[in-house]
Amino acid sequence: MGVTKTNLFSETQNNIATAAKAFSHPARVAIIQHLIKANACINGDLVQELGLAQATISQHLRELKDIGIIQGNIEGSRVNYCINPERWKEIKDQFNQIFDDFESKAACC
Repeated sequence: MGVTKTNLFSETQNNIATAAKAFSHPARVAIIQHLIKANACINGDLVQELGLAQATISQHLRELKDIGIIQGNIEGSRVNYCINPERWKEIKDQFNQIFDDFESKAACC
């Protein structure tokens, strides 16, 4: 696989691409939806909720945490996760800007 030239793109473009990658797996979308629905910090119930192995859930949580969509805090031997509201708003605003920039004037094709 070739080397990506992220330096050719703006910080916003790279940020949107990274966020889109996080949303590109249905398990991560399901985790995000569960966190939003719970509207609280959660931990072990993702295994029962999604029916995936703990190791798989942990891998997806790490992906989401790495880009800042979720945050976690340690309580004893468990980590509680929730949506990071600041990062969530940033990503939402960046995606909304792309959609808002489009104006359909007429059929182009």
